[in-house]
This record gives sequence, C-alpha cells and structure tokens, in this order.
Amino acid sequence: MDFTTSSEYKVWREAIVTEIDRCRLSTALKVNQDLLQLYWFIGNQILEKQRMLGWGSNVIDNLSSDLSNRYSDMKGFSVRNLKYMRAFAESYPDFPIVQVPHAQNEQKTITE
Repeated sequence: MDFTTSSEYKVWREAIVTEIDRCRLSTALKVNQDLLQLYWFIGNQILEKQRMLGWGSNVIDNLSSDLSNRYSDMKGFSVRNLKYMRAFAESYPDFPIVQVPHAQNEQKTITE
C-alpha cells in the first residue's frame, strides 16, 4: 500500500511542515531580538563612557579595531556600525521598548 497518497499521511506531513515553519520563524524573531538588544547595549555603553568619563570619538575607533580583531569571524563592528549603535541607543534610551508578541505571529501563520 502506498501510504504517501493517503489523506492521513498528507495531514500528518503538513502538521510536521507547519511545526518546522513555526520553529524557523520563532528562531528568526529571537535572533533578531537578541541582536537588537546587543546593538543597543554596545551603543549605550559607548554613550555612558563618553558622558561619564569624557571619552571622545576615538573610543569608537579603538573599540571597532579591538572588537574586529577579537571577533574576526564576525562582521558588524566597523566604526560606522558602532556609530549607528550609539545613535540607536541615544534615540531609544529605554530600549527594549516593545517585544514582538509571539502569539500574535503564531496566529498570523495559522490564518495565512
């Protein structure tokens, strides 16, 4: 008997596909949330040191070099990106403001 043509198999397979899709979406949202929090943290740390210790813009140049050397397998620690992180933290001093409601995203996936 060819079970692959049975309706029971098709329903079962779709349940597995749906769970894989849900898990992939959940992971992507979590990663993005964590990266935003990291970027805000780095930017906020730069702001704090510049305000409290009077460190100038050279701190960004030095930090960029240090982080790029330490994490040579990663991108994103250029002077420009660190300045973006600083501006992000300055623009959103109370970040994280809103978290993506997981249940709301699940509902969209289910109804689509």
